[in-house]
Amino acid sequence: MRRAGLLGAAAVAAGAVANPMAAAATPRHPGREPRHGYQWLAGDHHIHTQYSSDGYYRVVDHVRHANAYGLDWMVITDHGGATHAKIGVEKVNPDIVQAREAYKDVLLFQGLEWNIPAAEHATVFVHPGRNEVAVLKEFENSYDGSVKNAGDSTPDNEALAVAGIAFLGEQVRRRRIPDALFFANHPARRGVDSPHEIRAWRDSDPSIAVGFEGAPGHQAAGIKVPLGPGSGRGFYSGSPSAASFPEYPVESYRTFGGFDWMTSTVGGLWDSLLAEGKPWWITANSDSHAVYGDTAQRGPNSDFDANGRYNDPVYGQPTQVAAGDFWPGFYSRTSVGAEDFSYAAVMRGLRAGRVWVDHGGLISGLNVRARVAGNRRDPGITLGDTLEVRKGTPVELVVEIDLAAEPNWAQFVPVLARVDVIQGDVTGPAANPDVFTTPTTKVVKSFEVTPGAKGSVRFVYGIGPVDRPIYLRVRGTDGKRSEAGLLGSGVDPAGPKMDVLGDADPWLDLWFYSNPLWVRPRG
Repeated sequence: MRRAGLLGAAAVAAGAVANPMAAAATPRHPGREPRHGYQWLAGDHHIHTQYSSDGYYRVVDHVRHANAYGLDWMVITDHGGATHAKIGVEKVNPDIVQAREAYKDVLLFQGLEWNIPAAEHATVFVHPGRNEVAVLKEFENSYDGSVKNAGDSTPDNEALAVAGIAFLGEQVRRRRIPDALFFANHPARRGVDSPHEIRAWRDSDPSIAVGFEGAPGHQAAGIKVPLGPGSGRGFYSGSPSAASFPEYPVESYRTFGGFDWMTSTVGGLWDSLLAEGKPWWITANSDSHAVYGDTAQRGPNSDFDANGRYNDPVYGQPTQVAAGDFWPGFYSRTSVGAEDFSYAAVMRGLRAGRVWVDHGGLISGLNVRARVAGNRRDPGITLGDTLEVRKGTPVELVVEIDLAAEPNWAQFVPVLARVDVIQGDVTGPAANPDVFTTPTTKVVKSFEVTPGAKGSVRFVYGIGPVDRPIYLRVRGTDGKRSEAGLLGSGVDPAGPKMDVLGDADPWLDLWFYSNPLWVRPRG
């Protein structure tokens, strides 16, 4: 059990909950040290509290644990719906404000998990300010699929989703709020987020709708019975329904190395979006509701419908081995390149795509740069940016990785085994908005990490003379579970393996992914 990470995970989680104050004893925030021009701030934009109909914890419980597990920013995203729209969105705000004052070294956003009309869920959050509650409340009451009874896949409901994103953009332009962002959550879980809907969200306001979860939360859900829930990672364990997009393959309802099919398939849906040359970023989050290994139960005599919340949790109950979640920062991280430690800088970094994600602390840092080949004095451009060069100029990709040096929260030091470079052509807007593959994207180079390597490693991939616009992204793995990708070994010879329902220990299959950067020739 210890070798598999199960004992360590359960012990740390249970110990932290048994004495909640102990969680804040030794916070680690390595990303605060500026590296390569930015502070790389780790965060989580998908977290539920007692103000969610299926939640348990107080806001401060999540903040304490997130702080202890090294997060710098986080978003409270209680479920949208009639009760939350009427009571919860206002009632949670004082708890958030109080936690902001108590934990000034964690940037705490208020948001909600939007029931997207005609589709799945999404994180919507705003920059703190005097109108944060008013805008969220108006948005939820006007555009939430549950509140508006707009869950069916109809053209009118799809249009309502687009209008909701446009509403958020208008609130920013009118300066009611300083900023707002949207990320689609667990996009492939039920197959109801069709490619044309995702493109419509992105195009409705690209300053607001900027990405989706590359890896869902609920990562403990795959741990085998009797030690865990025995489901799929992310609770991805379903199958197509009448509401699902009919062209999605059956494999899309599973995770691969803990990542969503839309992200994990090289040449798949995410790549088809990037091949259009338009930004669309990935994240990784906890989706924390009920924590694996915890002993919490909802407070007695709770009446959620009347009060918009459950009473404060009580502890000492049987350990929750059927729970599928980790505390924020315990397993999943979204690291954002920010100019400084501020709400605005985190949101700018997310919008710009200066983002990489990892599971289980697989790596400690990542610096990906594209530059003119051989020009060592030029730092080049980083994640989310575009390098413009004269046509035919040789270009190279430089990947620098800080290896894990300390035990993760399952009490072992992860070992990076391989790094893959993925490259694709930019072919312009898709003629068919429901396309979810792109033909030129593939793994173009794999680098093996020397066994026993310490500190950092550096790899250089020579792209060669650039005669067309391209994009590149990077991923890495501990190498424990790989297989040829769904589009064939010529596209992805050793990609993440499909997770097995009921037997998918997340600690034995760790990956990191970067967001892309672009290279565009001129002349």
